Amino acid sequence: MRCHRRVLVISSCLLVVALAGCHGYVKKADFDSTVAELRANDQKQQQEIDGLTEQMRQRFADYDAKIAAMKGRIRVDAVTHFAFNDSTLREEDKPLLDDFAKVVSGNFPEAVITVEGFADPAGSSAFNRRLGQARADAVRDYLVSTGGLTADKVRAVSYGEARNRQVLPGQSGDGGEPNRRVTLVIDYAGSMAGASGG
Repeated sequence: MRCHRRVLVISSCLLVVALAGCHGYVKKADFDSTVAELRANDQKQQQEIDGLTEQMRQRFADYDAKIAAMKGRIRVDAVTHFAFNDSTLREEDKPLLDDFAKVVSGNFPEAVITVEGFADPAGSSAFNRRLGQARADAVRDYLVSTGGLTADKVRAVSYGEARNRQVLPGQSGDGGEPNRRVTLVIDYAGSMAGASGG
């Protein structure tokens, strides 16, 4: 009996020493739990991006907008069209720009918006660049003054009649309206407003 008690005491001591030596190791269950949590966070972020893209598709469907999601960017095509040789923003395009500004300011307050201006190929390259810039400036100014976006987050550029970016290559006049447009690009890096995580 005394021998059994001694073996039991020695075994208990060895067990305590063995367990004390393992305190620096991560348990497999803890590791698996952390990996699963990271995967769930990645999946949640992707779902938020997909949700925003779908929300924008639905909002802009009424305005014949085409949206393409790219890595870190969302492009909204066919946002605003212009009359021949004109850079005046049309009244019928303002509701779309209002919706666009609400979605961006509500979900991507840190996003940088690039307003891209285009012209049809009727004029010279220099004239079309100036006209495209005037169109981009008109939309940028509207987004800042009426849409509530901050001026330092909205920039305007012109592509003029860039051949590789024409909707209807070579078309001008009455048939070239799709080429006389402004496109909006959201460059996004960071967290969505209201999203958790760090």
